[in-house]
Amino acid sequence: QLLKKRDAKVIPHLSQYAPVWIIDEKIIAEDEAVQFNVVFMHNLYGWVNRRYRYDGFNDVLYHKGQTVMDEADVVAITEKDPYINATVANIPNAYGG
Repeated sequence: QLLKKRDAKVIPHLSQYAPVWIIDEKIIAEDEAVQFNVVFMHNLYGWVNRRYRYDGFNDVLYHKGQTVMDEADVVAITEKDPYINATVANIPNAYGG
Protein backbone atom coordinates (compact mmCIF):
# COMPACT_ATOMS: atom_id res chain seq x y z
CA GLN A 1 0.00 0.00 0.00
CA LEU A 2 2.78 2.45 0.94
CA LEU A 3 4.73 1.70 -2.26
CA LYS A 4 1.58 2.23 -4.36
CA LYS A 5 1.08 5.65 -2.75
CA ARG A 6 4.75 6.44 -3.34
CA ASP A 7 4.51 5.41 -7.00
CA ALA A 8 1.43 7.60 -7.52
CA LYS A 9 3.43 10.61 -6.25
CA VAL A 10 6.82 9.79 -7.78
CA ILE A 11 6.06 8.54 -11.29
CA PRO A 12 4.50 11.81 -12.55
CA HIS A 13 7.53 13.74 -11.24
CA LEU A 14 10.28 11.39 -12.44
CA SER A 15 8.74 10.53 -15.83
CA GLN A 16 10.42 13.60 -17.33
CA TYR A 17 13.79 11.92 -16.66
CA ALA A 18 12.84 8.45 -17.99
CA PRO A 19 14.27 5.93 -18.12
CA VAL A 20 14.75 5.88 -14.33
CA TRP A 21 16.11 3.04 -12.20
CA ILE A 22 15.56 2.49 -8.46
CA ILE A 23 18.82 1.26 -6.96
CA ASP A 24 18.07 1.32 -3.25
CA GLU A 25 14.81 1.25 -1.34
CA LYS A 26 14.22 1.16 2.41
CA ILE A 27 10.79 1.08 4.02
CA ILE A 28 10.68 2.88 7.37
CA ALA A 29 7.48 1.37 8.80
CA GLU A 30 7.40 3.36 12.05
CA ASP A 31 7.37 6.62 10.04
CA GLU A 32 5.15 5.28 7.24
CA ALA A 33 7.92 6.35 4.86
CA VAL A 34 10.10 5.02 2.06
CA GLN A 35 13.63 6.23 1.36
CA PHE A 36 14.98 5.35 -2.06
CA ASN A 37 17.61 6.27 -4.63
CA VAL A 38 17.04 6.61 -8.35
CA VAL A 39 19.52 6.81 -11.22
CA PHE A 40 18.85 8.63 -14.48
CA MET A 41 20.49 10.77 -17.16
CA HIS A 42 19.96 14.43 -16.21
CA ASN A 43 19.98 16.95 -19.07
CA LEU A 44 22.37 19.29 -17.21
CA TYR A 45 24.47 17.04 -14.97
CA GLY A 46 24.74 13.71 -16.81
CA TRP A 47 24.14 10.50 -14.85
CA VAL A 48 22.91 11.24 -11.33
CA ASN A 49 22.04 9.25 -8.24
CA ARG A 50 19.23 11.11 -6.49
CA ARG A 51 17.81 10.29 -3.05
CA TYR A 52 14.16 10.80 -2.13
CA ARG A 53 12.05 10.17 0.94
CA TYR A 54 8.34 9.64 0.53
CA ASP A 55 6.23 10.43 3.62
CA GLY A 56 3.12 8.27 3.23
CA PHE A 57 1.29 9.81 6.19
CA ASN A 58 1.42 13.33 4.70
CA ASP A 59 1.71 12.21 1.03
CA VAL A 60 4.83 14.35 0.52
CA LEU A 61 7.93 13.60 -1.56
CA TYR A 62 11.22 15.04 -0.25
CA HIS A 63 14.33 15.46 -2.39
CA LYS A 64 17.28 14.51 -0.17
CA GLY A 65 20.18 15.32 -2.52
CA GLN A 66 21.98 13.97 -5.53
CA THR A 67 25.45 12.97 -6.66
CA VAL A 68 26.89 12.73 -10.15
CA MET A 69 27.84 9.21 -11.24
CA ASP A 70 30.56 7.98 -13.59
CA GLU A 71 29.23 6.33 -16.72
CA ALA A 72 31.23 3.19 -15.88
CA ASP A 73 29.26 2.83 -12.63
CA VAL A 74 25.94 3.13 -14.46
CA VAL A 75 26.47 0.27 -16.95
CA ALA A 76 25.41 -2.54 -14.59
CA ILE A 77 22.38 -0.55 -13.42
CA THR A 78 21.09 0.21 -16.91
CA GLU A 79 21.28 -3.46 -17.91
CA LYS A 80 18.32 -4.08 -15.58
CA ASP A 81 14.71 -3.15 -16.28
CA PRO A 82 13.98 0.48 -15.35
CA TYR A 83 11.45 1.60 -12.74
CA ILE A 84 10.08 4.07 -15.31
CA ASN A 85 10.48 3.35 -19.02
CA ALA A 86 11.07 6.05 -21.61
CA THR A 87 8.74 6.18 -24.56
CA VAL A 88 10.19 9.36 -26.03
CA ALA A 89 12.95 11.36 -24.40
CA ASN A 90 11.98 15.01 -24.02
CA ILE A 91 15.26 16.16 -22.54
CA PRO A 92 15.29 19.70 -24.04
CA ASN A 93 12.06 20.54 -22.20
CA ALA A 94 12.83 18.67 -18.98
CA TYR A 95 12.67 20.48 -15.68
CA GLY A 96 16.22 21.36 -14.66
CA GLY A 97 15.80 20.61 -10.93
